[in-house]
Amino acid sequence: MIKVYVLEDEKIILRHLLQILNEMPDIKVVGYTEGIAEAAVEIPFLKPDVILADIRLKDGNSFQLFDEIGTENFQIVFLTAYDQYAIEALNLGALGYLLKPVNKESLHAMLDKCRQHRGQMTVDLERVTLAKDHYLSPETPLNRRIALKSQEYIEIVSMDDILYCKSDKSYTSFFLTDKREVLVSKGLKLYENMLARCGFLRCHQSYLVNFLYVKKYYREGFLEMTNKEMIPVSIRKKEEVLLYLENLA
Repeated sequence: MIKVYVLEDEKIILRHLLQILNEMPDIKVVGYTEGIAEAAVEIPFLKPDVILADIRLKDGNSFQLFDEIGTENFQIVFLTAYDQYAIEALNLGALGYLLKPVNKESLHAMLDKCRQHRGQMTVDLERVTLAKDHYLSPETPLNRRIALKSQEYIEIVSMDDILYCKSDKSYTSFFLTDKREVLVSKGLKLYENMLARCGFLRCHQSYLVNFLYVKKYYREGFLEMTNKEMIPVSIRKKEEVLLYLENLA
C-alpha cells in the first residue's frame, strides 16, 4: 500500500486527482490540502510515501514547503501546467512531474515508478533547491548546475564542467572535464533548450557543445576542443556556429 498526500489549490483538479487515486486499490490517500501552511503541519504527522504537489499555489510555491520540512522521507511528484520555466527547472533538477490536466494513465504510470523505487525514498534537497533557484530566476540562474540522472545515481554537476553532450537516440552522454562520461536516459533536445542560455550550442544533430572549451573552428566542418577532441559541425549549422564565434570575438 502506497500512502499519498495531495497539495493542490485548484478544486476541480484536486477532485479529479482524488477520484483517480481512490479508484486505485493499492493507493491510500492520507491527506490533501490547498495550502502550504497546512501541508507543512500535516505531512510530517501523516508520513506519506508520495506527495503530489502543485508548484504554484495561492500562498506561495511548493519549493518553499520542502525547504521547510525537508525531503528525506518521501518521493515528490510535482504538478504543473505547461510552463516553460517550471518544466525547465524540474528537468534541471531531474525531478518527477506530471503535466496538467493529469490523466489517469500518466498518474498510474508515475505511481508505478514510485512503487518500483520505493526503497530509494530520499529526494536530495539540493536537487529541489537547484530547481527552485532556476524557477524563481529563469533568466539569470543563481547557479550553473544540473542534476544528471544515470541508472546508478543522480549527480549534480556544474555546467562549466561539461565539455559537450552527445546523443544516442533517446539517450544523452555528458562528457566532463575530469574525463568522465555520464549517460542519462533523456534526449539531447531537452538539454539543448536548458543549456542554450549558458553558452552551449547544438552544432550537429548528435552534439551539443560548451563553447567555453572550443579552441578552434576548422572550415572543413569541425570544432577542436581544449582536450583535442574534434566535434563535427553539420552543414546546416555552420552559419550559426560562425555567427556564434563572431559574437564571442
